[in-house]
Amino acid sequence: MNDPSTRIKHWLAFLYGAEAAAQVWPALADRIAHWRSRISDAPAHPFTERDALLITYADQFRRAGQSPLQTLRAFLDEQVGDVITGAHILPCFPYSSDDGFSVIDYRRIDPALGDWEDVAAISRRYRLALDFVANHISRHSAWFQAFTRGDSPYRDYFIVVSPDLDLSQVARPRALPLLTPVETARGLCHVWTTFSADQIDLNYANPQVLIEMTDVLLDYVSRGAGIIRLDAIAYLWKEIGTPCIHLPQTHAVVKLWRAALDAAAPGVLLMTETNVPHADNVRYFGDRLPGSDRTDEAQLVYNFSLAPLTLHALQTADATRLSAWVGSLGTPAPGATFFNLIASHDGLGLLPAQGLLSQREIDDLVLQTLAHGGRVSYKALPDGLTSAYELNTTLYDFLNDPASPDPEMDTPRFVASQAILLSMAGVPGIYAHSLLGSRNCHECYAATGHARALNRRKFDMDKLLAMLADERRHEGRVFDAYRRLLRARRSEPAFHPSGEQEALRLRPAVFALLRTPPGAGRPVLCLVNVSAWPQEVALPGRLWGGAWRDVLEGEGGQEICGRLTLEPYQARWLKPAG
Repeated sequence: MNDPSTRIKHWLAFLYGAEAAAQVWPALADRIAHWRSRISDAPAHPFTERDALLITYADQFRRAGQSPLQTLRAFLDEQVGDVITGAHILPCFPYSSDDGFSVIDYRRIDPALGDWEDVAAISRRYRLALDFVANHISRHSAWFQAFTRGDSPYRDYFIVVSPDLDLSQVARPRALPLLTPVETARGLCHVWTTFSADQIDLNYANPQVLIEMTDVLLDYVSRGAGIIRLDAIAYLWKEIGTPCIHLPQTHAVVKLWRAALDAAAPGVLLMTETNVPHADNVRYFGDRLPGSDRTDEAQLVYNFSLAPLTLHALQTADATRLSAWVGSLGTPAPGATFFNLIASHDGLGLLPAQGLLSQREIDDLVLQTLAHGGRVSYKALPDGLTSAYELNTTLYDFLNDPASPDPEMDTPRFVASQAILLSMAGVPGIYAHSLLGSRNCHECYAATGHARALNRRKFDMDKLLAMLADERRHEGRVFDAYRRLLRARRSEPAFHPSGEQEALRLRPAVFALLRTPPGAGRPVLCLVNVSAWPQEVALPGRLWGGAWRDVLEGEGGQEICGRLTLEPYQARWLKPAG
């Protein structure tokens, strides 16, 4: 069942039944054919060790006389173009809340940010990832306003549920009501709102919604998107009496979209954002296609468990839990890989730590966040109680106490976290605030009342460049160290996303990862001291009997034999010297 059309028809029948699928298929096929004729036949470019994606808002940087998207392009070109190959631009469409994730119009760029030509200009040099906010739409959208009037076809685009039904099984990512009352031409209706009263869930049980949203997805591809990020995809399909998360129908929709891309734009990748325990997360790679070594769902899956485990390692000066988890990771199928990240626009998720850290260890992460001036967001449980869902803080402030700055330790401690990220097999996703070592934006939180605003500061471009040039500030030291890591990473084939990785147990305070290129080639041994004390390490003789050289020091670095001492929070990437 490798043929995309056959796969699409199969999943349509699974979702809607054979009879309905036969009626839906011609309309969906017409949409796919329409966009296929408008999408360039650019060849697929597999990820390599040279790739890294910047996660950024469209207006992360501002400069007078430029649209924010133009300023973002300038930042990419002038500051990181030699080490960053792609940009994940967070939703850049007209919106009403949630910093872009309550989309009013899927097909327009917010005029305050620029236009589609600004987006296309970025895509011509960088691999572009665009957000597809597929689960919900703003209550201020034309679609939902038509629903309230009872206009066809939109009166069936949303999920109306009686508040008397038992919905206690539904998994809740927020401590907010699941249903929102809305006055309509038909009277008071309670609509499904997984995330907020302003974000109305779409009804994929209506095949017209699937057709319309597939059209939006392919429109983004025609605009230059090489990666489509499926936001909050785990909650897409609803079946009362179930948890309404990770349902088979949700996976079926993702598989159908993958098949649609294989038909219209086979070089474009799907990336699933599922901030959930690891075992649930990796299921979004899908199943192997018959007669193929490739899978049928997402090619990129967010590796969310990396963040809490890295934080735990640096908090406790013990990489044992992190190393054990890395050692358990299998290698995804050819063409698929992890999207590795430790920070993003959404806080630091705790659900992916379940089963990997104890509740006490998770609670310790919460306590450190609060002690360092951050906030914590909570989710509702079926019993009516709440539990910590995510840590709202910049990564720099989680690791380093703002009340007790230590210039000698703070920057190395932060850079150590990023060295761990860049060591991992997969494609690194680097949040703009990690690249800059940002501190919490307390004025942003005070202005909005939203905890996530602590980690969403926006910058005047020229003031930012002056800050990075100021030797008294840590931001420039972080920025320079980050670019040095990225330059070293892209020079070594061992860091290829499909390369092998083996976690070694050398010392509890040392994260040790052996990376090997695909096929044959020179390995790199990544060592990161996660403690504030020097660590002496004996290099395993089985790996290489000769001398080693530190990739981070360049070709002029000193040769290392047998043993070495890692300074507090020092990272060393060793390759055979011969």
